[in-house]
Amino acid sequence: MSSCTFDALISSYRASPRYRHLKPRTALDYDKYLDFFRSRMGAANPTKMKRKDVIRLRDTNATKPYFANYSLRVLRVLMEHCVDLGWRDDNPAKGVPEIRVKTTKEREPWPRDLLAAYRARCPISSRERLVMELCVGTGQRIGDVLEMRWSDIEDGSVFVRQNKTRKELWVPILPELQEALDAASRHSVFIVTNERGTNRWSYRGASQAVRKVRAEIGALDYDIHSWRYNAATELLEAGCADDLIAAVTGQSPAMVEHYTRKIRQKLRAAQAQQMRTEQKRNV
Repeated sequence: MSSCTFDALISSYRASPRYRHLKPRTALDYDKYLDFFRSRMGAANPTKMKRKDVIRLRDTNATKPYFANYSLRVLRVLMEHCVDLGWRDDNPAKGVPEIRVKTTKEREPWPRDLLAAYRARCPISSRERLVMELCVGTGQRIGDVLEMRWSDIEDGSVFVRQNKTRKELWVPILPELQEALDAASRHSVFIVTNERGTNRWSYRGASQAVRKVRAEIGALDYDIHSWRYNAATELLEAGCADDLIAAVTGQSPAMVEHYTRKIRQKLRAAQAQQMRTEQKRNV
């Protein structure tokens, strides 16, 4: 089978429904690893790959566990396509465990004082301020915020089509966000633009700029995605039921519960202790 190479396998996979039905963001992620496989073993025969080869490839990148684990996942999918083509009968990547990663600190919303410090550090007309107000004000993922266009705003609300879930949301604009939008320049179709104002701000550019501010105000424990937690917890503190929170964030009931778990416990504990105190007084 002279044409049986990883190069041919990757080309076949990219032309398959399995790849075409991936969500756009997932496809972009997969492409990084498919290109990596092609550069490392494009001329190699995938029918000759053994489980020990998969493990060796994983362990070669053990110092970069995220890369090692994600490459293993993509390789598992790629080799499953190899089985589908009839090139081999088994998937050597199936069942190979991922590298165990030390558990990181659970993400939390930004404390009020650090959010205030961020606003004080970033002028209302800055991109850093605008991206924060969009994330906190709409409760959306940073990827969806960076895709927002001026044409998405109508009648005091912003229309969102989430890349990950494909949900369509209509989110009214808060006063803090409206102030930042009023101060923003409109040289592009995108709301948050690159430095030249010609295209949307890249995730890398936004992440680096926000990290610089985080370092200056002592907020390195709280990242861009934590702003989505702020939106969910502020809605809960305002007395919103889970379905109202989900109407803004687009999250599933389980994710609403996850994002608000800590503040929910505090609120419920305060309510319980108040009831306890009142009961003692009555006795």
